[in-house]
Amino acid sequence: MAAMTLKKVMAPTAAEICGRFPLAGAAATATHLPPAEFLAHLVDRRLFQDATRFLAHALPKREAVWWACICSRPVCASDAPTEVIAALEAAEAWVYRPTEDNRRAAMAAAEATRFSNAAGWAAVAAFWSGGSMAPSDAPIVPPGEGLTAAAVAGAVLLAAVQHEPEKSDDKFRAFIAAAVDIANGGSGRGDASGRDS
Repeated sequence: MAAMTLKKVMAPTAAEICGRFPLAGAAATATHLPPAEFLAHLVDRRLFQDATRFLAHALPKREAVWWACICSRPVCASDAPTEVIAALEAAEAWVYRPTEDNRRAAMAAAEATRFSNAAGWAAVAAFWSGGSMAPSDAPIVPPGEGLTAAAVAGAVLLAAVQHEPEKSDDKFRAFIAAAVDIANGGSGRGDASGRDS
């Protein structure tokens, strides 16, 4: 993979990020590298699941949720169930306006999907971004620090294999390119479908 930057990733080495989730053996040997070099190392070795988890933990939460949305949209066909589209739209609404009402609405939309698709997990990621996991009238129960990243990774991994899993490598490459764009201040809206242009 060509040299790249990840401007919004502040960690000096990948190790700082990789300490937050389990890595495969081949990936764990290179965590001394700067984040962008580590990502290139993973992609070059086709360690796409590790690259997905790494990016989910490396990106700031709002950008990570947006990445989950970008990757989920191509698998939400126009004939997708309404609750799937609603979950994706709720996650996007939180990214556009990260208010408490939008955060809670994202979880309600995610629950309607029964957590069986990428869009539902993108919405869960928005809900787990902060605030409280308890009902609004109950004592505050903050989500664990890594929960947003775990849900984002789940959304992206599902998006890669939910339809046409035989094309998952191409989808992962497109999804990772979208994340790199987002990490550098872009919208990530290039072709994140994994299809050839």
